[in-house]
Amino acid sequence: MNKLKLNHLADELIVEKIIKEGKKELYRTLYDRYFPKVKDKCYSFLKDKQKSEEFAIDILSKAFEKLHSFQGKSSFSSWLYSITYNTVIDYLRKKKQLHYPNWNQENELPEIIDETGADITEISYENLLLVFEKIHPEEKALLMMKYQDSLPIREIAVSLSTSEDAVKMRLKRARSRVVYLYFKMFGIE
Repeated sequence: MNKLKLNHLADELIVEKIIKEGKKELYRTLYDRYFPKVKDKCYSFLKDKQKSEEFAIDILSKAFEKLHSFQGKSSFSSWLYSITYNTVIDYLRKKKQLHYPNWNQENELPEIIDETGADITEISYENLLLVFEKIHPEEKALLMMKYQDSLPIREIAVSLSTSEDAVKMRLKRARSRVVYLYFKMFGIE
């Protein structure tokens, strides 16, 4: 199959050909398609170009090794991004010793945070990025999965091996923390 035709094939069809027909060489198409995206997602957490590239190579290799476990319950990209997020978060947990429950207790939010009163027309993207650097990587990953990657709650729950209710609760907490920190850091009322 020529390269032009491969570039137009859906990810899931390529995966099916790799698994069912043993055409492992087709993984190169997926690798080329997703390497820049995976590298960018890694960089958003690691802030190191070299390390992000190494992580992207490792993550795409891991995905190839686990390809037989892809069941098609979500899109290939969602499945790959969940591997990406989990790999980076595991690394950051070990490196920074960031156990989320302990971190969450140490960085407790005030009892009442009213997100409804937040005038989001006043929020600048640059300031929001600064706030994202202050939250826990798990909260950042959740917010990115939901709002950047537009993953449904169900897919996020599957990728994080947790319940949909837990994802909803953690997303609410993460949004509240972002709103709280934004207004605390930049004082916009």
